[in-house]
Amino acid sequence: MGKKLIIGSSGQIGTELILALAKIYGEDQIIATDINPKAKDEIDGILFHQMDVLDVDHLESVVKENQVSEIYLLAALLSAVSEQKIRSAWDLNMNGLFNVLELARRGVIERVFWPSSIAVFGPSSPKKNTPQNAILEPTTVYGISKCAGERWCDYYFKKFGVDVRSIRYPGIISYKSKPGGGTTDYAVEIFHEALANSKYTCFIDQDIYLPMMYMDDAIRATIELMSVDKGMLPAFKSYNVSAESFSPSEIAKEITQFIPDFKITYSPDFRNDIALSWPSSINDDEARQDWGWQEQYDIKKMTEKMISGINSNLNVISS
Repeated sequence: MGKKLIIGSSGQIGTELILALAKIYGEDQIIATDINPKAKDEIDGILFHQMDVLDVDHLESVVKENQVSEIYLLAALLSAVSEQKIRSAWDLNMNGLFNVLELARRGVIERVFWPSSIAVFGPSSPKKNTPQNAILEPTTVYGISKCAGERWCDYYFKKFGVDVRSIRYPGIISYKSKPGGGTTDYAVEIFHEALANSKYTCFIDQDIYLPMMYMDDAIRATIELMSVDKGMLPAFKSYNVSAESFSPSEIAKEITQFIPDFKITYSPDFRNDIALSWPSSINDDEARQDWGWQEQYDIKKMTEKMISGINSNLNVISS
């Protein structure tokens, strides 16, 4: 197995995935790429290429020159941004995937990770405990692109034998990097505002439950799925993976355990409608059965990590 290429390495997930992969496989086995210049806080031991995944010639040259065998395709426009940039979102989210799948079809790379999302579900899907094989009728640009992407991954798997693996990420929560324009971003913003100002104005209603996951669980799920022997995955699935579901009012209550004077108010915007179209909880039995998925963080443990992590960052900046 050759080196691992992370496309979109400067994003919320990418910044932490490259570190986790480097810890397991060694810094010299990881190649980071992003359309933006290398971030100043990215570790120097990992080779970085500034690259646009839509530039297929540059993509192939980076892959071949660095003897890459696995690609983690994280570059995408997320839900809230996609609603404002429809054509750009479709172009990046779809054609970037095609470029990577074609490399795999031609045998240039051996394995692909491509993240889907709970955004593939829509109002016709069961709202609670949404199953793996629920009806997919998304009502957002992001969800439409992820739904189509799942079907293309399945096609390349069946038609050409491409080893492509996927997880339907829920909302991802982390203190180490900024969110990238998703509807679940409130669950990250709320911690920063709580610590900075002891108050937060939430853009979705207080009682809307959404599936969420702490970043450490998301990274571990990704690496675990990519490590499973190909023979154990006889069919393509974009796996439901769950950890916890909560509402803004619930997470606000947890925060008051650490910041007693914290106050939350609500001013729903267009993202509220997006949230209403998504599941309040999802069923991930197939991920648990097929490759042993098991979360490690609940809302209490996550809240404690977020508070301590952001405080630690603030202390470093102030010093």
